[in-house]
Amino acid sequence: MTDAKTMDILTLGEKIRALLTTFKLPTAAAEMVRRLIEASQEDALPVVLEVLESERDDRGERRVQRLRRASQLPPAKTFATFADDRLPRPLARQLQELARGDFLEQAANVLAFGLPGTGKSHAACALGHALVERGHAVLFTPTFLLVQQLLAAKRDLALPRALRKLDSFELLILDDIGYVQQSAEEIEVLFTLMAERYERRSMLITSNLVFSQWDRIFKNPMTTAAAIDRLVHHSVILEFDVPSYRTKDRAAAADSAPSRPPDGEAAN
Repeated sequence: MTDAKTMDILTLGEKIRALLTTFKLPTAAAEMVRRLIEASQEDALPVVLEVLESERDDRGERRVQRLRRASQLPPAKTFATFADDRLPRPLARQLQELARGDFLEQAANVLAFGLPGTGKSHAACALGHALVERGHAVLFTPTFLLVQQLLAAKRDLALPRALRKLDSFELLILDDIGYVQQSAEEIEVLFTLMAERYERRSMLITSNLVFSQWDRIFKNPMTTAAAIDRLVHHSVILEFDVPSYRTKDRAAAADSAPSRPPDGEAAN
């Protein structure tokens, strides 16, 4: 057997063992390549690898489909439908960097600020879709809805279980945190959620309110400061300092609409 062929067999064997280990088939990983070589069936190794790679790809696609269903992300709000040409170039670059998912490994947070209609919620959803495509578990939810669900769990003495379920998501996207109703109970469960995920799991929060206005959410200055401190400690801040696309669309529609003749004047 030539040295080149030996190297090919070794390379194929390593790839096959790695895939079988990934599939949690330790006995097959330890025995398959050795037994094929002992049976002088080295020529079968490329075919075996091809089949295993197909299995890997199919498993990956099925996983993405499961993650997509569980994410509750709006299907249409992806980067393909997001007009990122409206954004300043540094902000668009930040979004593309975040889409790689490296920040999830550090359990860092992403905080998106901007007035209504600036695209921060669409960008958050698009980022969520991109991460799901990479195999990450993401959950999108309006903040007020999740808070109500956590309140219900607390009343049923099931809050720890609800928090553990949320812990299965690498990224929790809380949309429009400024719309929480701000009762004492709501503030408590929201703060508990933030404290539980601190330095363990990532959150992406969109807000119409800048930090100096968060006392409207948490009421108590100490609670406000503690919440902000936990979120900012490991974070990326996205500032959507752009005009509202809704206002822009309305203005464009008005400009393109046919003008009405003055009252009393017949149209031609």
